[in-house]
Amino acid sequence: MDTPDAGGPPERIVVGFDGSPSSKAALRWALKQAKATGAEVEAVHAWQYPLSFGTPVALLPGEDIAAEAGTALATAIGDAAPGDSGVTVRHRVVLGDPASVLLGQAENADLLVVGNRGYGGFARSLLGSVSQHCIHHAACPVVVVRDEN
Repeated sequence: MDTPDAGGPPERIVVGFDGSPSSKAALRWALKQAKATGAEVEAVHAWQYPLSFGTPVALLPGEDIAAEAGTALATAIGDAAPGDSGVTVRHRVVLGDPASVLLGQAENADLLVVGNRGYGGFARSLLGSVSQHCIHHAACPVVVVRDEN
């Protein structure tokens, strides 16, 4: 990616976050890329109500999944991008299927960055893969980052 010219808007990097080690690595990678290119980062935490055998799981009174997701995302951003990083970071917590949410958020982005949990073969075919879905359906380039461990 080239550094944006002075008259144009900065590039936009969308990064998916779910709290996993690979999504934290993806966030760090996106922030480094944004710093190098002058891009802005939009960190997205997509969530769904938990299911058990196809039916929703009852939540405890006062349990707010969206708020907890937002706190986890804000903490990860704070850990990965100290205040003096010079990178503009916006964050969103969105209810919905993670792959669909990320594709929607990345429609007009310059880059989509996602983590890879490392499922392979049979497990991936059963569970599906957000990163695989994004690779095949995104309107922009996609970077898949593995956990650094």
